[in-house]
Amino acid sequence: MTETTKTPSLPPGPRWPMALSTLAWWTRPIPFMARMARRYGDMFTVRIAHEGNWVFVSHPDAIKQVFTADPRVAHAGEANRILLPVLGPKSVLLLDEAEHMRERKLMLPSLHGERVQRYGGLMTEIAQREIASWPVGQRFEVWPRMQAVTLEVILHAVFGIRDAQRLADLRRLLPQVLAWVSSFRQTFWLGLVGPERASRSRDLRATLAPVDRILIDEARRRREAPDLEEREDILSLLVQARHEDGSPMSEDELRDELMTLLVAGHETTATALAWAVERLVRHPDKLERLRAEVEAGEDAYLDAVTKETLRLRPALPIVLRRLTTDFEVGGHLLPAGTRVAPCIYLVHRRPDVYPQPQRFLPERFLERPAGTYTWIPFGGGVRRCLGAAFAVFEMKAVLRALVSMARLRPVDPAPELTRRRVIVHSPSRGGAVIADEIRREAPAAVPAEPAPAAA
Repeated sequence: MTETTKTPSLPPGPRWPMALSTLAWWTRPIPFMARMARRYGDMFTVRIAHEGNWVFVSHPDAIKQVFTADPRVAHAGEANRILLPVLGPKSVLLLDEAEHMRERKLMLPSLHGERVQRYGGLMTEIAQREIASWPVGQRFEVWPRMQAVTLEVILHAVFGIRDAQRLADLRRLLPQVLAWVSSFRQTFWLGLVGPERASRSRDLRATLAPVDRILIDEARRRREAPDLEEREDILSLLVQARHEDGSPMSEDELRDELMTLLVAGHETTATALAWAVERLVRHPDKLERLRAEVEAGEDAYLDAVTKETLRLRPALPIVLRRLTTDFEVGGHLLPAGTRVAPCIYLVHRRPDVYPQPQRFLPERFLERPAGTYTWIPFGGGVRRCLGAAFAVFEMKAVLRALVSMARLRPVDPAPELTRRRVIVHSPSRGGAVIADEIRREAPAAVPAEPAPAAA
């Protein structure tokens, strides 16, 4: 780290035309970031169309400066504005300062602590049912199978839908919304026209309208449900939540937060699970150790596998903050308006933090705990992902079921490359495997582990 400059300045970066650097970021972000880091070091500036200057940071000290910045200075909601057309203006991801903290306080209790633990049995049951349906002796892709698992978890644990017809409708409609979000063409168009104009798109509105109707109607029904106080799903908890002035969440708030939990919790967790399988089947010694420890009722290695997967193959490569005023990061007084990008991918591959960073070594997390500013798959600070504990708990429940029921091997021993699917970075071949054995009779459910503490 260097001494801070006295006047606003930007770290060096490629002097390419903005269109070229934007294209490089959108089409091949992983090799692009790695190449820039090799050339420019821990901080570099990239010009992105319609966004301006992005400053990538990968030194833990600089990341700490960003994550501990005053929320009035570093706006994550503004930086996430591209998600407005789908999530809606009241999404916690798009709010800043007091509004963000007010919404976050309402949502946090339903996604942490004992509340998460209560979903363990449901998650295990959903995973077991899916795994029992996998074919034996033929190639299939794990990634879409994990999408099916995480979607069912959202439908039951988050939305709390019980009506069979509504479940069927949402199983049909929600993938259409997610396909829109994951479409490179749609997202590229969104970047060109801007989120406000895209929000008025007839195509998008037609895609969202039937889902919105179901979610809002479900929220109305839930308010009147006689068993509301006994229900454990997140929607029921949010319906009962109250702002500091005693007012409940509005229908628009509930709709936007449910859509946020869907978009943020479906693709990312499914992708992380697919990567866990992709890594484990190529390291049979680690897979067998995991199986043995799960069968023995131990949890430490499962936790380490989860953390190492999220380190080596994070679903998202960066998080963003927009500076509202000049602010010091890494020895540069960055000018207001700059978007600072703590780089998950690059800090997770620092050899000074993670020896042999390219290797899949869950053991490293048995020897040393994850660092606050060096292990950041869920971001950090007051904007750390609200669903982090839920996602990790879900990953562990699914992996526990998987190693108990299935014996898998890779179709191709060569590692799968990273493929950008707009929001997430998933295995290029979908996590292709062959099952040599599937236990069609699900094993007895393992007692739910203690839920992780709130971050």
